[in-house]
Amino acid sequence: MNQRQHWPEKLWLVRHGQSQGNVARDLAHEAGHLEIGIEERDVDVPLSELGFRQARAAGEYFAALPKDQRPELILTSPYIRARQTALAICEADALADGPRKAIVDERLREREFGIFDRLTTAGIKARFPEEAEHRARLGKFYHRPPGGESWADVILRLRSMLNTINLHYSDRRVLVVAHQVVVLCFRYILDELEEAEILTIDKQAEVLNCGICAYDFEPDKAGLCAPKLALWNHGTPLEEQGAAKTAEPDQMTGTR
Repeated sequence: MNQRQHWPEKLWLVRHGQSQGNVARDLAHEAGHLEIGIEERDVDVPLSELGFRQARAAGEYFAALPKDQRPELILTSPYIRARQTALAICEADALADGPRKAIVDERLREREFGIFDRLTTAGIKARFPEEAEHRARLGKFYHRPPGGESWADVILRLRSMLNTINLHYSDRRVLVVAHQVVVLCFRYILDELEEAEILTIDKQAEVLNCGICAYDFEPDKAGLCAPKLALWNHGTPLEEQGAAKTAEPDQMTGTR
């Protein structure tokens, strides 16, 4: 019996393009500042000029696929940088049935940083030394800054997100646009990893802005189906379209 009704036909995970927050964070760290120079709420931080080019390049990559292999729908984080990336992909005519509005789901939002929001690594150590020490001891997977989320908290909401995908979009080709930690936490769930394994993957390389991760869900000989990683941190589409690769940490803070 084909059990893929419990999974989509294909699932792509795409991190948003480079944001103005990524750029501001790098400048703040280089200058040794305690705070990142962004006035907007994290949810309102838009793409940079390069980020828009990356998003268009990702859209052209999906549009170049055969129609029966393109995404059928896009789910996106409500954060502006993710929504702008999803819109650029839609406008590239990347969906199998033509341009559509992306579906916004708040469970795909960026990890919330609480009191660490807008602070660099130096800023966290200077203003919250005890909390920084607690984080170093506990590890970022389980550490929850006051008012914020741990990776484990993000995973909890993503398990709910996957249940929704499996219920409403089974046997369909689904593209998700979100954030670096969200992409990593999806992989933690789908590959059934442990804390040390996902942190090792995170340490090996940053998730590329508009880098592509893909999962297939083909039934095996017994008719059972499980996620199979087909692409990870795939940046070739950016090279083909002449958009530079970037991989700054997704969060507004410098705490990786």
